[in-house]
Amino acid sequence: MKWALLGIFVFSVLHIHFRGKVRLPFRRQIFDHSSFMAPLNLFMHTFSKVPATPYLAVSDFPELAPLQQNWHIIRDEALRLQELKKIKAAEKNDDVGFNSFFKYGWKRFYLKWYDASHPSAQQMCPQTYALLQSIPSIKAAMFAELPTGGKLNPHRDPFAGSLRYHLGLQTPNDDRCFIDVDGERHSWRDGQAVMFDETYIHWARNDADSDRIILFCDIERPMRFRWAQALNRWLGRTLMTAAASPNELGDQAGGISKLFRISWAMGQYRRRFKAWSKPAYNLARIALVVAVIALIYYI
Repeated sequence: MKWALLGIFVFSVLHIHFRGKVRLPFRRQIFDHSSFMAPLNLFMHTFSKVPATPYLAVSDFPELAPLQQNWHIIRDEALRLQELKKIKAAEKNDDVGFNSFFKYGWKRFYLKWYDASHPSAQQMCPQTYALLQSIPSIKAAMFAELPTGGKLNPHRDPFAGSLRYHLGLQTPNDDRCFIDVDGERHSWRDGQAVMFDETYIHWARNDADSDRIILFCDIERPMRFRWAQALNRWLGRTLMTAAASPNELGDQAGGISKLFRISWAMGQYRRRFKAWSKPAYNLARIALVVAVIALIYYI
């Protein structure tokens, strides 16, 4: 039984690693968060109703049409927030999902995050908030800003229960501002939307002369069977709500994000260890993997 579980885990990691044309270095993949979620994501990919392609047709999600139809209204609320400097990085290292993005200039304002409560979104962006609440397949949404010179390094998101939707609000309308998903580039344009599978390797840059602001949404992945859809919904509600991060005081911070504050503090010591001796750091990582395998064997 132990070896069967270990075999499933290894197969799942290999599935994630070899999915698509672009891959992380294998050593990085072993320690990547997507590896720890690999068995769950193998299930999501196996029973997914949508094609296994980096980009998906927005027209296949007709319930999202009101977002493009009202993009001027959404843009105006986003620009108002930008003027108030409310689109910003997390202030207390309590954004487990996007913490690594902030050091490259990326900023966000949450409009919705699964079952978490964000009263600030309803108060400051009432029209956008109402639009999002009227579309059940939207599980999470935010305004995301990438400034001139900003970037996101190659990564894949850890949870395959959703698909990613971007709607250009105020963009450079320039090919120098782009996202690359599994080796295929898309440049944002005002009022235009794109849908992609965020479990493929993707990265972004803004080398244009102005900032980029988009509406960023997680759309529930359509599954082939009702029971699989129900399980996906439950997992999203349970796991992802726990990763909620606040915009302002009064917004909900999920349990995982609260624990991340402690993890972030511990990470400072990890970074010092790596700076002191990279060979020793790599040896310690390998020893940790061996210890986990040994623990699985002896349990």
